Amino acid sequence: MAIPDFQTLMLPLLELLKDGKPVKLSEMVEIMSDKYNLTEEERNEWLPSKVQKTMYNRVAWAKQYLKNSELIESPEKGSFKITQKGIEILKENPQKIDLRFLKNLDNENQPNIQTEIENDHIEENKTPEELIENAQSLYTDSLKKELLAKLKSVDPIRFEQIVLELMEKMNYGVGSMTKMSHDGGIDGIIDEDELGLEKIYLQAKRYSENKVNEKEMQNFAGALGCSPVRKGVFITTSYFDERAKRKAESIQGKVIRLVDGDELTRLMIKHDLGVQLKTKIEIKKIDEDFFGEE
Repeated sequence: MAIPDFQTLMLPLLELLKDGKPVKLSEMVEIMSDKYNLTEEERNEWLPSKVQKTMYNRVAWAKQYLKNSELIESPEKGSFKITQKGIEILKENPQKIDLRFLKNLDNENQPNIQTEIENDHIEENKTPEELIENAQSLYTDSLKKELLAKLKSVDPIRFEQIVLELMEKMNYGVGSMTKMSHDGGIDGIIDEDELGLEKIYLQAKRYSENKVNEKEMQNFAGALGCSPVRKGVFITTSYFDERAKRKAESIQGKVIRLVDGDELTRLMIKHDLGVQLKTKIEIKKIDEDFFGEE
């Protein structure tokens, strides 16, 4: 069974608390996970940000909306129990409790819920964190496409320089370009240590459409094989065909890491190469310790 959305969890959570005993949030998560027969994989699924597990996040938001509507309360930090208002709601035997239901309670503690209800998009079943992360993911995908288009349009020599800059940003060492006419399949060399005792060979292919093929991989592997260098990185704005991938895997005693256009743009964004910060959004939450009794 798929992980239920936070609105689906509202009524079961309220029913869980109907006996009036306080229940901790962590216990709610476990009980709801059992109720919906979640697999171990589903129980351990994380939000893309890796900040919280998905099920925990959805239970927490279902709990929060019920609390905002005064259907449950927190008698002590981390524990929650049903209120008299919540008991009265359950007596009405509702078939479902969701954002629309809570809006109709006309609770003054939910001034922002109208905005959420007006959007009938399917994403109204996502928690605020999920909505934010989905929006960030869409923006990042768009940025990656724009960045990749830029990379495909730069001069090939400039592309090799960018690859070297990326490796340095990733703390792999100091890089240098090889001579353009006699590179022997090698576009750059990274000195992993200050004395240059360990090196990494680089190959950079700035392609618009063509995939890196087996012959190109063979040339790179050949240059690597004729040297004492053990590591190589082949970076392209395109993709690697299957024969090229198999060739890279077959080289004995050497390690060749393949980086395609998608991973290249992801790494550049992660290490702030070719991009700059546009805006920063702070997400804040209640400091429970601040309101705790001394």
